[in-house]
Amino acid sequence: MNQQLGELWRARHFIRTSIRNEFVSRVVRSRLGFLWIVLYPLAQVAIYAFVLSIVMAAKLPGLTTAYAYPIYLTAGILAWSLFAEIVSRSLNLYIENGNLLKKVVFPKLALPAIMTGSALLNNLLLLAAVLVIFAFLGHLPGAAIVWLPILMALLLVLALGVGLLLGLLNVFIRDIGQIVSIVLQFGFWLTPIVYNLELLSERYRHLLYLNPLTGIVQGYQDVLLYRQAPDLGVLIYPATCAAVSVVLAVWVYRRGIDDVVDVL
Repeated sequence: MNQQLGELWRARHFIRTSIRNEFVSRVVRSRLGFLWIVLYPLAQVAIYAFVLSIVMAAKLPGLTTAYAYPIYLTAGILAWSLFAEIVSRSLNLYIENGNLLKKVVFPKLALPAIMTGSALLNNLLLLAAVLVIFAFLGHLPGAAIVWLPILMALLLVLALGVGLLLGLLNVFIRDIGQIVSIVLQFGFWLTPIVYNLELLSERYRHLLYLNPLTGIVQGYQDVLLYRQAPDLGVLIYPATCAAVSVVLAVWVYRRGIDDVVDVL
């Protein structure tokens, strides 16, 4: 594994260039370019805010601003979009790049690095657009925003661990890709993005905390909506899940990457 990490470091210029080329290609080939990166998640916010704002606006404790619920939604979707993009793209990462994997000189870890870098760049651009909108609404997160990189890093580790594990398994069991697409749809609604956990009974609230994204999304909401530091106690479980998922992904990668190349 140390040898592969060394190859990854030596390929850092290739990875950076690939991320830049993917972004430029995506922007240049579209008339709206950059707007497509932020348009879909912001459209989600607009739809849910329009449908649910009257019901949910009064359900956010300690907030009276008219824009509280859209900001609450935006914080959750910002976190979810990064997780969902990495997991979704990881599912077919090896399948779609089989020809590259068969090249002896190609560093195989470069593929997840390029994919992660591209997803992170898209999310950072979305974050920039969100902060501009928040500034227009008079609701900047203030000093609490220093916690956002920590939450983002935790989310990246969790998404990458889960995504790579599923992506490797999907090479051998192609049904996994279809199953995960359905699970992600349920996962969105089992994460407190469009609703507040306070609306649920304590029994169901505890069940939703089994979802490692719950604590991370709440951290995003604490920073961006409530302008306060996240509850570190709530982040222990997501951090544990992230560590376990990465360890499992590395274990499966080391044992199965040669078989992946053979299957492809």
